[in-house]
Amino acid sequence: MSSEEAAAETKPEAETKPTEDVKTSEDVDKAAEALEKVGVAENEDVEKPDVPDTALGKSEVLVEQEETVVEKKVVDDTPYASAKSFEELGLSAELLQGLYSEMKFERPSKIQGETLPMILQPPHRNLIAQAHNGSGKTTCFTLGMLSRVDVSNPAPQALCICPTRELAIQNVMVMEKMGKYAKITIAYTADARWVGASRREKIVDQVVIGTPGKMLGWMREKQLDCKGVKILVFDEADQMMDTDGHRVDSLKIMKHLKSSTKQMPQVLLFSATFNERVKDFSTKVVPNANQIFLPAHELSLDVIKQHRVYVNSTEAKEILLKEKIFPCCDKIGQTIIFVRTREGCKRLMRTMNEAGYKCTAIEGGMEHSERDRVVKEFRDGLTKILISTDVLSRGLDVSTVTLVINYDMPVEHSNPRAPNYETYLHRIGRSGRFGKKGAAFNLLLGPDERAVMDKIAEHFDHPVPEVEFNDDDAFEHVLEEAGLMSKEE
Repeated sequence: MSSEEAAAETKPEAETKPTEDVKTSEDVDKAAEALEKVGVAENEDVEKPDVPDTALGKSEVLVEQEETVVEKKVVDDTPYASAKSFEELGLSAELLQGLYSEMKFERPSKIQGETLPMILQPPHRNLIAQAHNGSGKTTCFTLGMLSRVDVSNPAPQALCICPTRELAIQNVMVMEKMGKYAKITIAYTADARWVGASRREKIVDQVVIGTPGKMLGWMREKQLDCKGVKILVFDEADQMMDTDGHRVDSLKIMKHLKSSTKQMPQVLLFSATFNERVKDFSTKVVPNANQIFLPAHELSLDVIKQHRVYVNSTEAKEILLKEKIFPCCDKIGQTIIFVRTREGCKRLMRTMNEAGYKCTAIEGGMEHSERDRVVKEFRDGLTKILISTDVLSRGLDVSTVTLVINYDMPVEHSNPRAPNYETYLHRIGRSGRFGKKGAAFNLLLGPDERAVMDKIAEHFDHPVPEVEFNDDDAFEHVLEEAGLMSKEE
C-alpha cells in the first residue's frame, strides 16, 4: 500500500485531547496543529490489521431497507420534506438525464429521499450522514457536488476526499456517468495527466476528487486554488475523521479551505458506520450540521444468519474448515474467510492449499495489480473461497458471496479484548448483498473471543446462536435454514 493509503498511527494520549477540546469551527485550526505534531507513520507492522480497501469492486445496485428507522437531527428546525422523485429536487435537466439514462434510477432510495433535500436546499447546511451499504450514499454526495457547480466557471468548486486511490477512481467513474450530460470537468489525484505535471500547471476542473495527501500537496503548491469551492465531501468519513485513519490531513484540508474561501464551504460526511468516539469528534469539527444516524440495532443485518462455533485450539479451527465447512462450500455460493493479520492470511492459505483445498488470499502487503487480479478472479467465479484481511472488509460487492467466516474475531488493535463493532458489521455484510440471503460463522477460541462475540451480540441487540462443533450435520442444517442450500442437496 502507498503511504497515502496506509492508516495513520498515533499515540493514545494524542487521540483524546483534541477530541475533548474541539468545540467549534474555530478550534479546527488548533486541532490540526496539535495533530500535525504527532506525525503519520507508515504501516509496517505485519501483525496490525489491514486498512480496508474501499473500492475493490463497488456496486451501483441499491439495497432498500424500507423499515429502517433513522435518528434525524435538523439544525434550527428547518423543514425538509422527504423527496419521492428526483424532479422534486430542482435538479437540472442534464443531471436528471444522467440519473435516468446512465444510472438507470427510477426514484430516490430511502436514504436519498431523506438526505438530498438537506444537501440541495439553501442555506446548504453541513451534513453528517450514516446509511446502510448499498443504499445510495454515493449518489447523494455526487449529486450534491454536481448540482453546486456553475458550468460557466472554469475553476474548482467541489472537492471530494477519499481514503484510498481506488475509491477516488471509483467515485470519478460514478460522477462521469451521472454528470455525462452536464459538461462538468473533473480532476483526480490518480489521473496520469497529473503525474509529473509542472507545479505551474493550475487545476481548472470544476470537481476535484482524490486522496488527502496528494490533495494537500496540490493545495500547498498552489496548483489547486480553493477560493471558489462551495462544497467539501469526505467519503468513508469514519476513517477520514478517526485518529487511526486520516484525521490529521482532514483537519488540514478544512483549515486550508477556511483560510481560502470567504465562507467555509458546505461539508458533507458520509459513511455506513460511525463509532461514538468518531461521531462525537465529527459533530464538533463540523458545526451546525444536520445529522442522520442509524441506531445500532438497525445495523445488525437480519438478512444474514449469524452463528458462533466454540473451538479449543487453532488446529480445531482448521479442522472445522476442512471437514465441516468446506464440503458445504461446494454446494453454495462463494465464501470469504476473514483473518486478523497479513501473516495469518498467508499461513492459513498455505495450510489449506497443502491440504488440497483451492483457496486464494488477499492482504494489504500485496501490490495493487496482484490484489486486483485476485479480486477479479473471485468476482469472475474462478475461485470460490477467498481468505482476506480487513483489506476487503469494506467495498467489495459480489452478489454470489453467501458465506462469511470470521476465523479471527475483529478487535481493536490497541486492545485485543475490545470488539471492533464497525469491522464486524462490514465483514458479515460482504454476504447477503443486494438484499439476498447470507450466513456468517464466528470461530471462537478461548474466553477472550467468546467475550468479544457476546459484546457484539449485545451491541447490535442481535442473538448469535451456537452451532455444536461435534455435530456433523449441524453446519449443513444451518445453511439449509438460511436458505443457501436445498435439503435435497
